[in-house]
Amino acid sequence: IKKEKPDGIIVSMGGQTALNVGIELWNEGTLQAHNVDVLGTQIPVIEATEDREIFSQKLKEIDETIALSYSANTIEEAKVAAAKIGYPVLIRAAFALGGLGSGFAADEKELVSLAAKAFSCSNQILIDQDLRGWKELEYEVVRDAHDNCVTVCNMENFDPLGIHTGDSIVVAPSQTLSNREYFMLRRTAIKVVRHLGIVGECNIQYALDPISEKYCIIEVNARLSRSSALASKATGYPLAYVATKLSLGQNLVSIRNSVTKTTTACFEPSLDYCVLKMPRWDLKKFRRVSNTLGSSMLSVGEVMAIGRTFEEVIQKACRMVNPSLDGLDGEDSDLIEFKSNDELEKQMTSATDTRLFAVQLAFERGYTVEKVNQLTKIDSWFLSKLFNIATMRKACKSYSGPLESLLTADRMKTLKINGFSDRQIARYTQGCGVPSNGMGEIHIRNLRKGLGVIPCVKQIDTLAAEFPAQTNYLYVTYSGDEDDVDMVVKEHTAENALKTKGVMVLGCGAYCIGSSVEFDWCAVSCVRQLRRDGFKAVVINYNPETVSTDYDESDRLYFEELSLERVLDIYEREGVGGVVVSVGGQIPNNLSLPLSENGVNILGTSATNIERAEDRAVFSEMLDSMNINQPPWSVLTSHKEAESFAKRVGYPVLVRPSFVLSGAAMRVATDETQLKNFLRLATAVSADKPVVVTKFILDAKEIEFDAIAHNGKILNYAIGEHLENAGVHSGDATVVLPAQKLYVNTIRHVKRYSAAIAKSLDITGPFNIQFMAIGNQVHVIECNLRASRTFPFVSKTLQANFISLATRAMTGCPAVPYRISLLDIDYVCVKAPMFSFTRLRGADPTLGVEMASTGEVACFGHDAQEAFLQAMLSTGFKLPTKAKPILLSIASDKFRKEFLSSAEMLVKLGYSLLGTAGTAKYYAGNGLDINVVTKPINEDDNSQCAVTGAPSALGEIQNAKVTMVINISEGTTRKDEISSGYLIRRAAVDFGVSLVTNVKCAVMLVECLERGCDKFDARHIGEFYKIPTVGWSKN
Repeated sequence: IKKEKPDGIIVSMGGQTALNVGIELWNEGTLQAHNVDVLGTQIPVIEATEDREIFSQKLKEIDETIALSYSANTIEEAKVAAAKIGYPVLIRAAFALGGLGSGFAADEKELVSLAAKAFSCSNQILIDQDLRGWKELEYEVVRDAHDNCVTVCNMENFDPLGIHTGDSIVVAPSQTLSNREYFMLRRTAIKVVRHLGIVGECNIQYALDPISEKYCIIEVNARLSRSSALASKATGYPLAYVATKLSLGQNLVSIRNSVTKTTTACFEPSLDYCVLKMPRWDLKKFRRVSNTLGSSMLSVGEVMAIGRTFEEVIQKACRMVNPSLDGLDGEDSDLIEFKSNDELEKQMTSATDTRLFAVQLAFERGYTVEKVNQLTKIDSWFLSKLFNIATMRKACKSYSGPLESLLTADRMKTLKINGFSDRQIARYTQGCGVPSNGMGEIHIRNLRKGLGVIPCVKQIDTLAAEFPAQTNYLYVTYSGDEDDVDMVVKEHTAENALKTKGVMVLGCGAYCIGSSVEFDWCAVSCVRQLRRDGFKAVVINYNPETVSTDYDESDRLYFEELSLERVLDIYEREGVGGVVVSVGGQIPNNLSLPLSENGVNILGTSATNIERAEDRAVFSEMLDSMNINQPPWSVLTSHKEAESFAKRVGYPVLVRPSFVLSGAAMRVATDETQLKNFLRLATAVSADKPVVVTKFILDAKEIEFDAIAHNGKILNYAIGEHLENAGVHSGDATVVLPAQKLYVNTIRHVKRYSAAIAKSLDITGPFNIQFMAIGNQVHVIECNLRASRTFPFVSKTLQANFISLATRAMTGCPAVPYRISLLDIDYVCVKAPMFSFTRLRGADPTLGVEMASTGEVACFGHDAQEAFLQAMLSTGFKLPTKAKPILLSIASDKFRKEFLSSAEMLVKLGYSLLGTAGTAKYYAGNGLDINVVTKPINEDDNSQCAVTGAPSALGEIQNAKVTMVINISEGTTRKDEISSGYLIRRAAVDFGVSLVTNVKCAVMLVECLERGCDKFDARHIGEFYKIPTVGWSKN
């Protein structure tokens, strides 16, 4: 603000983080001092929605009520509030995102435990009445400064209240409300928003008693939220765009409807379809984590399915969330173990990430809708639809006559209207002679097309076809008789066929650990370059959080599944010239071979070469034949063979499945028992693809090589180095670009190996190779023939869009390399991971070969230290203060020795140190002043040692007597290390104490403190790009 001197600021577009910063800037007078106007909703109004007591008072003024709720600033106040309301109660941290620091307390003991954790992320907590079992509903409301006010979209949670809306299946429009209930809540929403004085967009959440019409308001979010993005995509009404115009003083009547271009934005969209949002979780990646869903959000992404029946959208959504599922099945999903009915009922009563499949299994076992409703409190209307799916499944599976008698045109159409996929139908009808291998799906597809059962293409026009509109925002359904849009293939010659027919780009699907916004950036960059070069661009994606699903980004947007069936449907319908599979991550990449085998023209690297790189056994054989170094490896043919290989090369060994993203089921085994367990897990994940066991090399440096090639020749490349040693997944590693500490000879080897691999695989387009180096010995870890998650980072650091260049190479346009000299770049960019351990109850906050981070940040600096510290601070890391000691707990003498000079520097800088017994003994022996704390035996071990009087490490963390924890585990599975180290790490996360678990990061952090890098000087990205280079220029 001091540097840019803006006239205005919008705080409602960046989620809770931006809102909190805006409130702080206002309260400390910064905005007023610099004459910065807050645009849109004013700060006092935002505070009225965020502060429970003010909010309650405001609602009382208009005779509306919130759920019984009190705020508390101490644990004693929390106890009093809970006693007034009566247990159970909901504990929430005020001013927190996604229900962070919240949970249900059944008694005072649970209240004290939850409240202590909630106070670590906010100085005020809220004690709320427990309304679990009520319906949860949400209305998105838009209001302008002239008091025009409309409700754009109403949404209903499939799950009853008690589960965070981000973790619940959400349906739009609401399906179970009566007309009277719908208008009652709509009227209230408009009344509340007008009374509060919100300008722009907000959402209001309700709890509604399913028996009476009694309701209460849960909260109002005076900002755009996750559900705003969902509502925008569900209706076609661009909420953020309209809210921005309103913030600038325009009114709803003067803004045009961006879909119809002729009507105004002052209207409430009509929906002639049903939309369903389903969350995506990745809880299995974390050790010891609880999968119970509650008031704190755990999902890492979401999908949105569009269709004309509820059965259709929920089955579509299941396949979108997990591409290995064929639809909504209980028994066949392999997500629910075959349990007794008692165990199944127990699983249905508590909300988990797999409860939906448990409910489906219950219907498959003959449970009634009434019985399941009693157990789950899910509305009977929703359950009746799931019951329909189970009934149709049973009819197909129990039939054993000729296939043609079962699947008549009418029955086939009925199955398709209810969302059954060709693959699902093929599996159900194996008793009728349908092939059980991968050809079953194609067999059913050909039968279906022969019966004339083909889907229709429908458009989202915001007006339910009540007003003429032609849009490019499309979905595919069987509930229709004709297409809403023409499928015209223009005249073309052989030379311009691709340009005229167009190019289809497959998007990234649901955000999950390992596939996040990085791949959406790649897809959008590809689409924009296609359109700049005059190609018609068709996009398929189903993630409402992405830019690629904005209908103005492409010529045609299909909000659809990324499955073989649906991509073939759209490919045949659109008649495009080729498909790009290399910019959307692992899901499109895995489709390359089946698409190619079905006649689809894959642009860029051929499907067979993609297969050669993805199949770990084939790729390793190729490297051996080229005399390129790699760690010793063996393809798994039997457990015995794997065990003898491990004995031969020595433990630890790495178990690696093929065709997986973010190191799924990748594990380091340190002994035979672990190896057996991990092999079982890997073969389950990898299905019929090979599992490779390789020697795990300790203390190696990992190197990231991102490049673009054309016909096997590299056009541009970037070499980044990991700060952590090999063994931390590349998505969790801190990456430094350009690399700062690599030998020239190492760089030479990396370039030589990469060029040879690019030539051998005849690569055209983006690719990424990971290397490890020990001294000057370079080994190849793996190669991905697609854009990697570091492509946006590389492109932004080097001011050169690698995906634009790759797109030109793949479409046959002239691809002129950028002028980049990595050695002459006079700034450094550091990418740091962002973790969600605070939300994941019980998860161990350590890093390994399977990815755990849920996001990332990147910061520029004049050197690596400056960039590293800015990146750490951007992840929410709090720098240590000298008022409290730093706690060290380092497992082995090797790591203690590596950190010795850093520990000495901390003392020199004026920090005091605490250490667990072994660590304190080592550093005291090296002349350092360090006090001893005891290691915890269990989570209640937080009191002083009776013998020595030393305080407990756990107690010091819980009582906020420590400013930072540096806990470096040995990386083995020794029982005492895991239990005490885990308790220390977990306590640091739960009580908001900064935690460092990697010795390289700890050393780098101390270097930053020593050099005074915490002094910040605001610079924008353009200033770094303008730093002059010596001896050459970009122009």
